[in-house]
Amino acid sequence: MIGRRLDVGILGSTGSVGQSFVAALADHPWFRVTWVAADERWVGRRYRDVASWRMSSPLPPAVAGLELQRSEPAGAPRLVFSGLDAAVAGDVETAFAAAGHVVLGNAGSHRMDDDVPRLVPEINPEHLALLERQAKVRRWPGRIVCGANGPTVVLAMVLAPLRRFGLRSVTVSTLQPIAGAGYPGVPALDIVGNVVPFIPGEEERVEDETRRVLGLFKKGKVAPHGVRISAQTTRVPVVHGHTALVSVAFESQPSLDDVRAAFTGFSGRPQAERLPSAPRRPLIYLDEPDRPQPRLDLDRGMSVLIGNLRRCPVLDCKFVALGNEVVRGAAGGALLSAELLSVDGLVQGGRPKRRARRGSAASR
Repeated sequence: MIGRRLDVGILGSTGSVGQSFVAALADHPWFRVTWVAADERWVGRRYRDVASWRMSSPLPPAVAGLELQRSEPAGAPRLVFSGLDAAVAGDVETAFAAAGHVVLGNAGSHRMDDDVPRLVPEINPEHLALLERQAKVRRWPGRIVCGANGPTVVLAMVLAPLRRFGLRSVTVSTLQPIAGAGYPGVPALDIVGNVVPFIPGEEERVEDETRRVLGLFKKGKVAPHGVRISAQTTRVPVVHGHTALVSVAFESQPSLDDVRAAFTGFSGRPQAERLPSAPRRPLIYLDEPDRPQPRLDLDRGMSVLIGNLRRCPVLDCKFVALGNEVVRGAAGGALLSAELLSVDGLVQGGRPKRRARRGSAASR
């Protein structure tokens, strides 16, 4: 049985990520948006009068009339989603955690902190044990949980089921969309008819974060996975959809059928718990050799798409993966994380709380 809906807030609510939170939370069975914050100049004005709404779905009426608040903890609900830019997110999110709020963020400000989980719920729910360190070391009455970087989510999702074969090394080239740079994004003269072969800091983020997301929680900390990853990251003239061209080498020698079965059989705690935002199949394999494609396949929501699995003449196998950077990445990933926190009793509301579990075998 589902309990009463939990009031939640959104920091940076008028920006592109903040708007994606508003859209994702519309009519959510466990949560309702009752508090929105924005830049100081907009405080006191109604959300509908300030936000230049750019989502494909209508602006939810319940949020449209909300008065914009300062980005300060006083008066905010306990659970807060952060759409703040990295330039300001660090101090603001820290202040909220220190004041007793649970913050789910997407900016890079806290991703490198040893005691902050970079959560991809199907893969590493046991990393939530890091929150105990936040309480003991930082003495925060609240908590901070980060989502992983968009292309990291796509890569980690497709590598997670392959860990059983002994991941040895991975090469990945990412084709990242304009929307991944935020609004207004990349200038038209730089991206139309072009490929930008450099995104500052992105290669290192993909390499380091993926190893951390895939790592095991041991003795109070995360031990990054030992796989070697070489990433090349590019910006391409596509509006939405992170595409990854992946080659993998294994310790064992799985057949292509074994690899495909690992993809299609993968699931984790969100599926076991039947969380509202969890896709029934987190990974979907497409049989057509020219799929997945952003234009054709991004309507699969939270699922990551895989296709064109074949032998690699340098490593062992190669394939193509695709995920939506908003639906699976920023907003959707944070919402799925919040649902998991609710199930584990780390925030009130939603399903009746119960004792947290360490993560199912399927998610390891």
